[in-house]
Amino acid sequence: MSFKELGLNEDILKAIEECGYTEPTPIQAQAIPHVLMTRDLVGLAQTGTGKTAGFTLPMIEILAGGRAKARMPRSLILEPTRELAAQVAQNFDTYGKYTNLSKALLTGGTSMDEQIKKLDRGVDVLIATPGRLLDLFGRGRILLNDIKVLVIDEADRMLDMGFIPDIEKIVSLLPPLRQTLLFSATMPPEIKGLTKKFLSNPREVSVAPPASPAETVEQFLVWTDAKKKYDVLEGIIKDEKVQNAFVFCNRKRDIAGLASWLKKKGYNAQPLHGDMAQSARTQTLADFQADKITLLICSDVAARGLDVKGLSHVFNYDVPMNPDDYVHRIGRTGRAGLDGRTWMLATKAETKYVDLIEQRIKKAIPVAGKGGKKQDDKKTAPVKEATKEPAQQKEKKQHRERQPEKKESRPEKRPEKKVTPPEKRPPHNEQDGDDSVVGFGNEMPTFFGGEKKN
Repeated sequence: MSFKELGLNEDILKAIEECGYTEPTPIQAQAIPHVLMTRDLVGLAQTGTGKTAGFTLPMIEILAGGRAKARMPRSLILEPTRELAAQVAQNFDTYGKYTNLSKALLTGGTSMDEQIKKLDRGVDVLIATPGRLLDLFGRGRILLNDIKVLVIDEADRMLDMGFIPDIEKIVSLLPPLRQTLLFSATMPPEIKGLTKKFLSNPREVSVAPPASPAETVEQFLVWTDAKKKYDVLEGIIKDEKVQNAFVFCNRKRDIAGLASWLKKKGYNAQPLHGDMAQSARTQTLADFQADKITLLICSDVAARGLDVKGLSHVFNYDVPMNPDDYVHRIGRTGRAGLDGRTWMLATKAETKYVDLIEQRIKKAIPVAGKGGKKQDDKKTAPVKEATKEPAQQKEKKQHRERQPEKKESRPEKRPEKKVTPPEKRPPHNEQDGDDSVVGFGNEMPTFFGGEKKN
């Protein structure tokens, strides 16, 4: 199937052709016809499947024939992070270059003045994070009663970040007669509730998540101690020919420390996390994409959906607790047929998460030392069977292993005690310091019936 068969107009097709795309991805082929028919849609697809173009391309087609009024956008796209919002905005710039559609990007961490000026002029497409949108609405700077198309993107990530109450409030401000598109990688009960509440007889399309990463991605697992992670990571980076890399951490507090340590070691590393000012995050991403930064130390939220062409390596400084996050992380490399290498540093405490990841990708990750040399099975750190023991039994076993080896406790054979007959025992003398107890001898006390001496 070609893009032309999907019913897109010539201006959009020309922009797609200039990008070098010839055939739609599965999610695009399924979603675009339903969106063009103005049907509500639920799309199950992860980042990296082309779902962004799956809703931006038909939206450009639908909105091309109208014009927005001041402070009254015609469509609204909600994104969980600033980076994803900026990436969607780039899609509209790329695919809508031959149309006259206007857009505005409303995200926190940037000045409101320029955003308000664009809203005052009128925008066809409004791309926003929930917090900044509600802030401007509360100030009376935006009206939402002319929204014709609503897109809730990365709905499960919205749930994880606590945005569902904000989304419910925003949707309550929109006109009931609208087209609603919801995209999510997973469908937990809370998201199912949203679809029933806000969508009208939606069509459902889905693309099964990849059971394993692309064959072009070579994976390695390194077992280490938590205190040695910095040195182990640096050793791998030294041995690898790293052109550019994402280094994922589970906790924001670890990102700045690791980035600072790597910079002291002479590496061109920078942090990227949600607590940074938006201007700093935007500049960091731009520098990384321009090859001014080699190592980007980041969180899942900050790097969600980012597509960097030619990314050579992905390092998991921490084992992700969600196996889908592992697939997402290492999927940043090995794209477009290029080779990629990924390394994951794991401690004994993270064994259960490694097991979940291997179950998810349906294969064992090769255990390696520095340089990608596969180790013998005997050298692999935790024994897999240990994870199948009950937690209490495992804890007792580990406690026993920490104790010094004890000899078998058998009662020692004591030497026979020879009893001296009373008549041969020496007389008791208090002055020689002998406190041992002796018998009464031949002298029986009177209270036992002995003879009384004069």
